[in-house]
Amino acid sequence: MPLYLSRFSYTPETWARMIQNPEDRARAAQAYIESVGGKLHGFWYAFGEHDGYNLWEAPDNVSMAGVALAIGAGGALSSLETTVLLSVDETLEALRKAGQIQYRAPGTS
Repeated sequence: MPLYLSRFSYTPETWARMIQNPEDRARAAQAYIESVGGKLHGFWYAFGEHDGYNLWEAPDNVSMAGVALAIGAGGALSSLETTVLLSVDETLEALRKAGQIQYRAPGTS
């Protein structure tokens, strides 16, 4: 199954609610991904540009997109970005395929 890395940030209102009522949001994230047949591999909070990171495994892009859309539509986040991760083997396969493509740069004959 494909792996996905998500970066998220909470709204100030969400942080205020969590200060008043702390909860383990990793459990919620686990339930969301398991509902589409996936697995949560990690959930971390961070300092910096994003408040946290998730490492997910999902059956396919559509399933992961569904989870991301549901979370994003919930209103608790100010940002959510998800990146599809490729294994080394997948990257090697892509490199082999790229070598077979006859690319021509724009403006060249």
